[in-house]
Formats: sequence, structure tokens, C-alpha cells
Amino acid sequence: MSRHILYPPIEPYATGRLKVSDLHEIFYEEVGNPNGQPAVFLHGGPGVGIIPDYRRFFDPQKYRVVLVDQRGSGRSTPHAELRENTTWDLVEDLEKVRRHLGIDRWVVLGGSWGSTLALCYAISHPAHVKGVIIRGVFLARPSETVWTHKFGMSEIYPDEWVRFQSLIPEAERDDMVKAYYVRLTGEDKELQLKAAQAWDRWESATMCLFPDPATLEVFEEPQRALSVGRIECAYTYHDFFMKSDNWILENASAMRNIPLRMVQGRYDVICPVRAAWDLHQVLPNSDLRIIPDGSHSPLDDGMIDQLVQATIDFQTL
Repeated sequence: MSRHILYPPIEPYATGRLKVSDLHEIFYEEVGNPNGQPAVFLHGGPGVGIIPDYRRFFDPQKYRVVLVDQRGSGRSTPHAELRENTTWDLVEDLEKVRRHLGIDRWVVLGGSWGSTLALCYAISHPAHVKGVIIRGVFLARPSETVWTHKFGMSEIYPDEWVRFQSLIPEAERDDMVKAYYVRLTGEDKELQLKAAQAWDRWESATMCLFPDPATLEVFEEPQRALSVGRIECAYTYHDFFMKSDNWILENASAMRNIPLRMVQGRYDVICPVRAAWDLHQVLPNSDLRIIPDGSHSPLDDGMIDQLVQATIDFQTL
């Protein structure tokens, strides 16, 4: 049986900028059918910004897709800004975009950090969510940060872990997040960029089932490296601004009536299956699909297949 593939490349039919605070202005684009099923795509990181392939998970004849560069990311300004940049700022930005575009309810799709934001948004504003599709599920719990930045991934990618550590003096390596945060928020711009590129490589080198040089190049590009490195590290350092260690699972019942599809790579070492499994136990009506040959990347063949299938299934919600 053949797998779904991405829809053909597509350009936005509209773009815009929305001032969401005295400091921040966010960029958004719309693709597909202006009269189609409304959907919003939430990128990862935080800090990654919109990548053109993200537009291609949706049938452009059936969907009106809004893609947003979150605060400090992509074409939003100020670039790589940490002030007024928290999870809850981003949640309310989505509401501002929704109202600005005259959308009543929409399908929300997000991966990795985008899954966290999608869940926080759906819990906070369930009346405006038709359905949620997430992959690489991340619940922003302390145990997940320990896995990624202390002990866990380091056992699977010891070579990349050594590279990640190499920028940090041995005396500071007990808390890699803090050590990087100090450098990414310091005054030395050269060191800031070097730290950002090292931070980004640690995750970009581990996100695909097989090494992908193109992925490394994308995340090492200076502008994207700075926004991902600075913003993602700051969010991690501040425990993703969660109101409690297990806030999403504690509040997931708010979205119990919202269709939820989870597409999770079996070999996702950045966001292991455990988080998706735990969410599925709290929301047993959710649809969890574990992809046998999937990793963290949404662009693995098996992940594309089931993400596209999810958008097909959610076309008529």
C-alpha cells in the first residue's frame, strides 16, 4: 500500500504582520483555499520559524492554512528577542491572529515545541479549536528536559553530546542549560552565535532516523541559529514557563471533547514516545499512531504519511 506524500510546493496567497505587544510584531502567511477548512500550523523550537515544507501537509483545495512565525522567530520582530516571550504570550498571540483573520474555529497542527503550544492553546481556548494534530509530543515536564540536556539522549548520541559539551568548561557541565543560557544571553555576540549553532546542532543532528546534512545546514544558518538557540534555551531554562511541572496532563480534561490525533515516531529520541503515551492515558479517546520507522523529523516518510492522513481525516470536522 502506497504512502501519502507531501502536497506540491505552494506559495502563500496572503501575508501579513500583526502587532501583538508594544515590543513584538509577528509575521503570518496564508496558503490554500481562502474558503477552506481553517487550520493553523505551529512550528517547533521555539524559535525555528516557518519552513516552506510545512505548508505541504494540507490539501490546498480543502484547507485555509495560517502559518505563524512565533515571537522572535523567522520574519517576526524583534528577531531572537527574549523579552515578553513566554508560552502564554504565544498562546494569546494565536487568539489575536484568529480574531484578526475572522476565523471562528480552526484545526491546530504542531510538532515538538509546536505540540506543546498546540496543547496549551487548546486547553486555554477549547471553544475555538475544531481538532488537534500533534507529532513529536512534548509535555514540557522537567523529566523531558533532563532526558534531552542531562542524561538520556547523551547515551544514544555520545559523539554529538561530546561536541555539545565541548563549548562549556568542565566545571559547568552539570547544568548544560544554564551554561548555554549564560552564553546565549551574554554581551559577546561572537560567542552568542557560536553557542547558538552548537545548541542547534545538538538537536538537529539527532532529529532524523538517518543523518541529514540538509537539516544541519538549515539550523546552522546564523539568523535561524540565533533565534532557535536563544529562544529555545531561554524557554528550557525557565521550564517552558509552565504553571506546574505537569500542567498539560493536569489540565488536559479541558480538551476531552476535541478530536486529538498524535503521530509519534517510535525512534524519536528528542521527544520519546512516553509523553504521547502518557497523554493518551489521560485522554483515552485520542488517536495515537506510533510510526515504526519514524523519528523526530516530520519529514520522515512514515511521519509524512500519517500527518497527511490526519489532515485528510480532519478536513470535515
